[in-house]
Amino acid sequence: MDRNIEQAVSSGKKKKLLLYLLIGIVLLVAGIFGLRRIFNTTLYASEITTSVVDRGNIENTINASGEVLPEFEEVISSPIAASIQKVLLDGGSKIQAGQSILTLDKSAAQMDFEKLKFQLESKKNDIRKIKLDLDKSFYDIKSNNDIKQLRINSLKASVDNTKRLLKAGGGTREDVEQAELNLKVAQLEKQQLENEINSKQQSMRLQMREVELAANIQQNDLDVLQRKLQQADITASRNGVVTWVNKNIGAAVQPGEVLARIADLSSFKVKGTISDQNVSLLKNGMTAIIRIGENQVRGKVVNIYPAIQNATVSFDIKPDSSHHKLFRPNLKADVFLVTDEHQQVLRVSNGPAFLGTPSQSIFVLKDGVAIKKNVQIGLSNFDFVELKDQVKEGDVVITSDMHSFKNSNQITIKK
Repeated sequence: MDRNIEQAVSSGKKKKLLLYLLIGIVLLVAGIFGLRRIFNTTLYASEITTSVVDRGNIENTINASGEVLPEFEEVISSPIAASIQKVLLDGGSKIQAGQSILTLDKSAAQMDFEKLKFQLESKKNDIRKIKLDLDKSFYDIKSNNDIKQLRINSLKASVDNTKRLLKAGGGTREDVEQAELNLKVAQLEKQQLENEINSKQQSMRLQMREVELAANIQQNDLDVLQRKLQQADITASRNGVVTWVNKNIGAAVQPGEVLARIADLSSFKVKGTISDQNVSLLKNGMTAIIRIGENQVRGKVVNIYPAIQNATVSFDIKPDSSHHKLFRPNLKADVFLVTDEHQQVLRVSNGPAFLGTPSQSIFVLKDGVAIKKNVQIGLSNFDFVELKDQVKEGDVVITSDMHSFKNSNQITIKK
């Protein structure tokens, strides 16, 4: 029994020793491969990209995004509360100036128009009635004034007669005083009548003025509604293409609600957006490069919107060629804003090797050997990077990612 236990213990120890030995071998092989990978200083030419140093102009740019839009777009909105009755053109259809796009049911607005016409005519009748009353009051004052004047004249003659009779001894002082009193009463009655009629005339004039103002307001409302009814015939004011139309037949629309958009596709602009962190670099008149695929179109920033939305600032670019054949509505484009420019400097094509720092290490290839050099970086953009020193025109620079060889000073390049 003791001998069997010793054999089992001995066998277990051998197995553990073999396991440790196997793990050690695996770690050794992995270490060898790791060290070979770290200190490998050999590359094949097919694994790298290169660029030849040349001399030329370079522009420093900041990245933005853009969208191609028609330079002129007409937005047609409903002038009245109505419902869509019929759609005559679909989005994408070409349209001529004066051509109908859709029709609206204008019956409700037409009823309001007729109601306003009736109310306006009623106000005009009120004005005519007040004018007739004024004419009558003028006639009354003239007639009553003439009657009062005749009576006053008669009373004046009576006063004179009583005075003559008093002198001749045929009358009394009481008769003279009575005649004079009657004359004063008649004169006061005439003055009272004139004051009453003048007051009534002023009141009627104010009333007529009030009615005339109300009539003028209603006339303006009627004219506005008439123009809106005319505008409710939804037509194009210029030649172009229908980019969008509300096709919900029977749907109710309110005044100001958009019904259609018409674009003039003979010229375009680009609406750009940029991070608000770069807003201090954005200026009116600065050069912008619009990249569509492999093609570039240059332009100028012409308008900067003051509002900041979602941490971005919007601006408009007017392309030098606003009718470029590549432009399409709502086409997305890359935009590069030029902030600086250097002329006739040493430059290479941009690539993953360049980190955007003022100085860095690069590898210059010569006779199958890539030698590390620490260079000063100038301006850079999507296409080129300016190299200020350590290289000359005609040198070949590796532009692919060389981060794995940051500890190597020299690399052999095999074909």
